[in-house]
Amino acid sequence: MEVLGIAKDNNNMLINDQIKVREVLVIGPNGEQVGVKSIQDALTLASYAALDLVLISPNANPPVCKVMDYNKYRYEKQKKAKDAIKKQKASMSELKEYRLSPVIDVGDFETKLRNATKYLEKGDRIKLTIRFKGRQMAHTELGKEVLDRFADRVAEIADVEQSPKLDGRTMTCVLAPKKDK
Repeated sequence: MEVLGIAKDNNNMLINDQIKVREVLVIGPNGEQVGVKSIQDALTLASYAALDLVLISPNANPPVCKVMDYNKYRYEKQKKAKDAIKKQKASMSELKEYRLSPVIDVGDFETKLRNATKYLEKGDRIKLTIRFKGRQMAHTELGKEVLDRFADRVAEIADVEQSPKLDGRTMTCVLAPKKDK
């Protein structure tokens, strides 16, 4: 058996005349096993089907080739890779934290709202935190009102992922960007 010329990339497979072996195991276009054929017979078979002969497994004995449309196969592979990257980016969205106060002033509130809106539009999640100090614990409803007002103001671009929840002296709320953009 001759030495195989293996492609330099994993993405580039050997096709048609690039395959330099005497015999190959041929798989048909519908996945059926055609059998062991000489390389000329396999190329003829592929040309009659108006498709390409692609070397799938060069290290097998005998090497395995499949009759397929190579350009369509490459396109589908690239499309799957892009989708995988897109899904990975979606799950990698950052969580930005904003600390508010139950007695926050209008200017501070608007500034934090404006900054949070930028991050939400970019696709990041926002965690709003209010820390109650001293006697503020007697009026936790004021903190809840601040968080609800913040969530209402960004309701067009964000959904409440976790509603305001008191944990010790800290109340938190998580906002996530809307999916149907």
